[in-house]
Amino acid sequence: MFLENTVNHNEQFGWIEVICGSMFSGKTEELIRRLKRAQFAKQKVEIFKPAIDVRYDLEKVVSHDANEIRSTPVPSSANIRLLASDVDVVGIDEAQFFDDEIVAVCNDLANRGVRVIVAGLDMDFKGNPFGPMPALMATAEYVTKVHAVCTRTGNLAHYSHRTAASEEIVLLGETQEYEPLSRSAYFKAVTEEKLKKAKEKNGK
Repeated sequence: MFLENTVNHNEQFGWIEVICGSMFSGKTEELIRRLKRAQFAKQKVEIFKPAIDVRYDLEKVVSHDANEIRSTPVPSSANIRLLASDVDVVGIDEAQFFDDEIVAVCNDLANRGVRVIVAGLDMDFKGNPFGPMPALMATAEYVTKVHAVCTRTGNLAHYSHRTAASEEIVLLGETQEYEPLSRSAYFKAVTEEKLKKAKEKNGK
């Protein structure tokens, strides 16, 4: 992603970058890449993730490709506001799992001159906008939408289709619970599941 150089250097405000997409699209990988570049540039970086995300590591942010970076797990977005002091860059992973206050937290940090980089799922398994992500994308200066590869068609995928039998919106999982699908493959899969449930309900 290309970020234009600031023209007015007297303006000290920060900004918000959002990296969004489906499962297995490389969101966390891109977040880690940007944060490590900032660290290499000797900028002070703080990274946060929701405390409920313990899939790979209790504290580190870890991508599906096993790339990792140290982070601080927090139970709510209010904790980020308290812990992100005297920093140049704040990274936030799995933002869809945070409460709605995360939007105000990110904007407050940006208004203080902090570069805020947020990664998260833009849609839940039902194809609906996920948690605070729409508001974050609307208020961000830069939005990068990354795509996975559809496991059924090989086309670009931006839906996270749940293969596990659960209707919970928040279900942490990997390839055993989710597969990335293109629009056509997702529509076909959902239609087939509805027909299957209808047949089971009717006892056929």
